[in-house]
Amino acid sequence: MLKRRILLATTAATLLFSAAATAQYKDEYTVSTVLPSAFPWGQAADKWVELVRERSDGRINMKIYSNSQLVSGDQTKEFSAMRSGLIDMAVGSTINWSPQVPELNLFSLPFLMPDYEAIDAITQGEAGETIFAAIKKRGVTPLAWGENGFRELSNSKRKITGPDDVEGLKIRVVGSPLFQDTFTTLGANPTQMSWADAKPALTTGAVDGQENPISVFDVARIDQVGQTHLTLWHYMADPLVFAVSNRVWSQFNPEDQALLKQAAIDAGQWEIEKSRGELEATLKAIKARGVQVVELTPEQHAAFVEATRPVYEKWTDRIGEDLVEQAQEAVANR
Repeated sequence: MLKRRILLATTAATLLFSAAATAQYKDEYTVSTVLPSAFPWGQAADKWVELVRERSDGRINMKIYSNSQLVSGDQTKEFSAMRSGLIDMAVGSTINWSPQVPELNLFSLPFLMPDYEAIDAITQGEAGETIFAAIKKRGVTPLAWGENGFRELSNSKRKITGPDDVEGLKIRVVGSPLFQDTFTTLGANPTQMSWADAKPALTTGAVDGQENPISVFDVARIDQVGQTHLTLWHYMADPLVFAVSNRVWSQFNPEDQALLKQAAIDAGQWEIEKSRGELEATLKAIKARGVQVVELTPEQHAAFVEATRPVYEKWTDRIGEDLVEQAQEAVANR
């Protein structure tokens, strides 16, 4: 009889604990992205949501809000909103989060990463771990890497093959001081604006050009707003980060934390392979629409590297000298 009472009491306590743990979960978690499902970025978020729903048997539901809806279109406020708990989760840009996490400016150092192997060497190595620790320290739990791709330069004025060709151009850039410094160093006139404002500005001629991954240029049909010159200069890349607000992350039990993380890793790898695999066909389609595409020779590339070297001198201390050295070593040994 005593054993039965103990068993009933233990069962009741277990049920109460489970109910309390379950009660902490939301019916739906918000997931912020800048770009919707037409872009690889949005597809990465779609895949994450899909995998989590499947693997949790529908217990964990996530809803995507694209176009930075949750921060009224200001993508640079996404990290702060997630840190404060206003946004639960995000598939975010290292560029957009860099104002709050200075270490993320590493990826914006001009011409640090010459190829995809260099990106992978950084994100999957010691430098990547250092960056994830910096994100976690500032109130957001990073789970996995995705990819927005190398950012290439387009404009409506002229063919660009060297630093002198950039001089005087009005270029739309994202809200990062490092971008301002890079284009100012090249003699351009950088103009900061959100993505929502970029295409109208290109349409009216308020700006002459912009820089974005090939996938964005293609899906957004930037060629339709006078961007007839495209230079593939691979001057920087924009890895994406799958992440959860620390406040929300602490509410999940260890098993569901592992589920969310593995789903993010799998979604990120799927999106990286997909976006890289589609690049050749995407570039072919862009050329077919009459866009003049320039691929820099090694000598032309070297001229841009040399011209932007002063940016490193200014930004290495802000990013962290040890981190920059870790990244440079990873690239050299890739």
